[in-house]
Amino acid sequence: MASFAAVGGVLAQRNARIFYSGSVVCWTGSWVQRIATDWMAWELTHSTLWVGVIAFCNLVPSVVISPIAGAVADRMDRVKLTMASQYVAMAQSVILIALILTGTIRIEFMALLSFCNGAAETFAQPARQCLIPGLVPRQYLPGAVALNSLTYNVARFLGPAISGPMIAAWGVVPSIAVNAAGFFYASVTMTMLRLDPAVRMGTRGGGSVLHDALEGLRYVTRHPGIGPLLLFAATVGMTLRAVGEMLPPYVSLLFGRGAEGLATLASTMGCAAMAGGFLVAIRGRINGLARIAVGCGMLLALATAGFVATRWFPLGVACIAAMGAATTMHGISCQTLMQSSASPAMVGRVLSLWGMITRAAPAMGALIYGAAAEVLGLQIPVLIGVVICLAMWARTWARLGQLAPALEGVEVAAE
Repeated sequence: MASFAAVGGVLAQRNARIFYSGSVVCWTGSWVQRIATDWMAWELTHSTLWVGVIAFCNLVPSVVISPIAGAVADRMDRVKLTMASQYVAMAQSVILIALILTGTIRIEFMALLSFCNGAAETFAQPARQCLIPGLVPRQYLPGAVALNSLTYNVARFLGPAISGPMIAAWGVVPSIAVNAAGFFYASVTMTMLRLDPAVRMGTRGGGSVLHDALEGLRYVTRHPGIGPLLLFAATVGMTLRAVGEMLPPYVSLLFGRGAEGLATLASTMGCAAMAGGFLVAIRGRINGLARIAVGCGMLLALATAGFVATRWFPLGVACIAAMGAATTMHGISCQTLMQSSASPAMVGRVLSLWGMITRAAPAMGALIYGAAAEVLGLQIPVLIGVVICLAMWARTWARLGQLAPALEGVEVAAE
């Protein structure tokens, strides 16, 4: 059964404590701002399409940038790359605040700034994750990867819980200011890390960044486990996780609630995600993670169907709790499997593609659902997506016997 030693061993390391404190602060700020900007977009337009566009603009840069970002992270100082990306994210928050305070804010400006923020986070994601193996001894790596996702979901709980009351009392500006402060703190903590140069500095290959990016794509498609797992995760992201990226229309149109209802749903989802992530974190071993990664996809599909099919708020809260737990357990399991099975020379590029999947797939789904909702309503498009995802789950589950050995071994090479 689960052991707390997996988490305790990680947090006993000085570098890990510094790294995760910065992570939870900046990600909390990011979620505080995300809730605020989603609500502001809904208040400005009352359009499900525009809410989907804002989510799309924040997440879509990863489609183009992620392979390049991974190649860059594999060939330069990852601490400096992370800090630069975080300063860009801080700057977009400051600009957004200035536009709101001067009364010049427009939904188009919000979309542009959301795109800039998404691009910055796309570069930061593989750079930060490549540092994780250098934070702890190798035997604690599964716990370190799980704790990385757990801190994200602690933030996912804290952010909406903070943002909802702040929006109700003072509007959206203080929430956005919290995000700027969070990214500044995270950048400062990066300078305090003491890392082996081999972990901090990537290895410059003989080819160009584009060549390295394409090499990473070829590696993933040939890997017997990583490629199929990413394909399943992409389907989950587009058809299911997109719902969590555009909550305001569901809060308003399905449940007839306002900002407090949004905070309740988002906080519940984050709290359940935190609990699910903690269970995987204290589990402390790789064996069996492939079954968890795929199995949680089915749980997420059923919970998502229940969420959009009901108009009874308590049932919606229960369903979104299941969605949060399943999303986190699926994500932690996938990321741990890829980080442990990828070749060390390819880990940055593999993780950048994982980042692309987790950001771009929900963005595409949010845009499609937002547009379809204008014609078909909120429920029918998502229920169609659930059916598609269940079909992909059945296909992946049937191949689990071949996928698990390739993913749960250590540094399995692509053929």
